[in-house]
Amino acid sequence: MARIDYDDVTAASFRTAREIPRNGLGAWEEAVRRHLDPARGMTVVDIGAGTGAFATAFCDWFAVKVVAVEPSEAMRALISRRGDIEVLAGHAACLPLPDAGADAAWLSTVTHHVPDLAAAAHEIRRVLRPGAPVLIRNAFAGRYERLRIVRWFPETARLLDTYPSVEETCEAFATAGFTPAALEPVPQTDVAGLAELLRRLDTLRTADTLMRGLTEEEFARGRERLRSAVRGGRVPEGADLTSSLDLLVLR
Repeated sequence: MARIDYDDVTAASFRTAREIPRNGLGAWEEAVRRHLDPARGMTVVDIGAGTGAFATAFCDWFAVKVVAVEPSEAMRALISRRGDIEVLAGHAACLPLPDAGADAAWLSTVTHHVPDLAAAAHEIRRVLRPGAPVLIRNAFAGRYERLRIVRWFPETARLLDTYPSVEETCEAFATAGFTPAALEPVPQTDVAGLAELLRRLDTLRTADTLMRGLTEEEFARGRERLRSAVRGGRVPEGADLTSSLDLLVLR
């Protein structure tokens, strides 16, 4: 069950405002390659695949097959239909896949939407081959200092602190026999400048879990911070255009 309802409007906004251009994901390609050790034809299950940005990226980067599992019908409708992507309805604790048939699991900005991480971990264990990795791309409670959104909207920390921590996530997956193998921040670039970020704010307000958690007053204050920076024509110190999420790898 997601923290927000991904209906048609939200799904379209997500694609517009949340999908990161491929050229902004270079560090993610490198990080995933190191931990996945991809081989042509292997099967990756993309859990909570959203609109399929990473599903298509994995196929293009690594020549793998992706099974994109997504609970929202509106989000599934936007995933590219191609021979190397299979799109299925389902969620982390109920995967429509056979036992021990996948070579890796990928969860991108998903764990905070999962009500029972331990149940999800057991289901993921069921569908993975022995030794297969779980790669989790997420913000975690207590580890959001590299998130750009927190620089401009510091009140988002209030909601981020309700997300599962790295420790809580590892404990949940340990119940299914997984152990942590790596944890690293990975940078990404999704906007060309602050003016573009300012233009996207209303769409982000619809599509982003954190932005939707702000009050109108908090959102207005953040908008004014951005607007003032754009008027000034410079990026304030510490407010660069990159943002980082953590990659947690378990095996």
